[in-house]
Amino acid sequence: MYELVMLTERSGYIECPAKMGVFLCDPSSAVLIDAGSDKDAGKKALKALDSKGWTLKAVINTHLHADHIGGNKLVANRTGAPIYGPSIAAAVAGHPILEPTVLYGGYPPKQLRNKFLMAEPSAVKPIEEADLAALGGLEVLQLPGHSMDMIGIRTPDNVVFLADCVFSEETTQKYHVNFQYDIAQALATLDYLETLEADWFVPAHAAPCKDIKPLAQANRAKMLEVADLLLQLCEDGKGFEDILAGVFTHYGLEMNIGQHALVGSTVRSYLSWLADTGRISLEIADNRLLFKAL
Repeated sequence: MYELVMLTERSGYIECPAKMGVFLCDPSSAVLIDAGSDKDAGKKALKALDSKGWTLKAVINTHLHADHIGGNKLVANRTGAPIYGPSIAAAVAGHPILEPTVLYGGYPPKQLRNKFLMAEPSAVKPIEEADLAALGGLEVLQLPGHSMDMIGIRTPDNVVFLADCVFSEETTQKYHVNFQYDIAQALATLDYLETLEADWFVPAHAAPCKDIKPLAQANRAKMLEVADLLLQLCEDGKGFEDILAGVFTHYGLEMNIGQHALVGSTVRSYLSWLADTGRISLEIADNRLLFKAL
C-alpha cells in the first residue's frame, strides 16, 4: 500500500484506497492529483515523492470528498505547495462540515462528523487559477455526476486520471448503490468516457486500464439496474424510508448511520432523476411524501 507505480516515464499513481495520481512536470518536481484520505496518507505520498528525489509543485483535487482532500492540510503545511480544485471542492475543503451536512440534509449527528466525511480544513484555490502550462501542460476534463463539479486530469503523455466517475466491477457488485450526486450527469459522464482515447486510464477506485469502455458499460448497467429496482419499489407509492429499507433488503446491505446517509443520499438522487424524467410522481398523502411509479 502507498507504493508509487509509474505507468510512463512521467505519469503514475500511488496505490491506496483512493489512488493519488502523480505527474512529473519537470525532472525534479511533481504534481499530486488528490492528496489521500488523511494526514497519514499525505505523509506517505510525500515519502513516495522523496524516494525519487522529487519535490511537490502543486496538488490538484478532483472533487470535494474527504478521501480525496484529507491529506491537503498536511501536504500544504510541509511543502507550501498550492492546492487547486473545482470551486465547490474549494468551499468544502475550507468548511468541511458541508460534506456531512449535504448528505444528511441538516446539521449532521456526531456519527457523521468524522474524518471519513470531514477532512481537516485546507485552503484550495479555484482550478481556473492554476497555470497548467507551468505544471507540465496538464488538461482538465469535466466529469460531473459522482460529485457536484468533479474533474479529471489528462497528462501530456496521454494518461487520464478519472477520479470517481467509475468503480471497479467488484465494488459495484459488493455495494450495488455507489454514491452519486446527480444521476443524469453521472450517466452523461459515462457516455463521455466511452468517447475518450488514452494510453492509460486511472480510476481512483479501480485498476488502471487501457480501455475504459467495458468498465463504463458495467457501471451504467448497475446504475440502470438500481433505477429499475426503485421503480418496482415505488409501484404502489411509498415513503422514502420504506424505499430505502427495500433497497437494503434487496441487495443484502447492512444498515448503519453512515450507510443510511451515503446510500440514502444516492437513492434521493435517483428518485429526483426518475421524477424529472417523468417516471415517478411526488405526492403528499396524510402529511407524508410518497413516491409513486407512473
